[in-house]
Amino acid sequence: MIPSVHKPILVVEDSVEDFTALGRAFRKQALPNPLLRCEDGDQALEYLQGYGKHAGWPKELPAFVLLDLNLPGTDGRTVLGILKKDPQLQSIPVIIFSTSTNSRDIEECYRLGANSYLTKPIEYSVLEEKTQLLVRYWLNTAELPPLS
Repeated sequence: MIPSVHKPILVVEDSVEDFTALGRAFRKQALPNPLLRCEDGDQALEYLQGYGKHAGWPKELPAFVLLDLNLPGTDGRTVLGILKKDPQLQSIPVIIFSTSTNSRDIEECYRLGANSYLTKPIEYSVLEEKTQLLVRYWLNTAELPPLS
């Protein structure tokens, strides 16, 4: 999908190690999209609700959000609920990317409006496969509405 080719991908992840591994896996895709990290839910909401207003933040909304659930401060569930209730942000795909395989977590995330739920893999090769699928589907296959 051409419109999202260079939009940032927002990764809301408190773990430096997980973000570093994700960055490496996305770079292997030769992805032109910048990877933007928010370390907690509060920082993610500040960017998403005030995009274009803060120096240093991208001037456009992300192509999609990879959202960890267990974050310091405002957790991922709360961030997801706020995004999906906001008319200007609700059409941004939010993919939960968590270590939790708890069925209650998965059900709650879909109830709150998650577009997908992926479990963080332990093996790096599986992480590469998942990032390849994310890029293929969310950037090259899915038809998404324009964001205002």
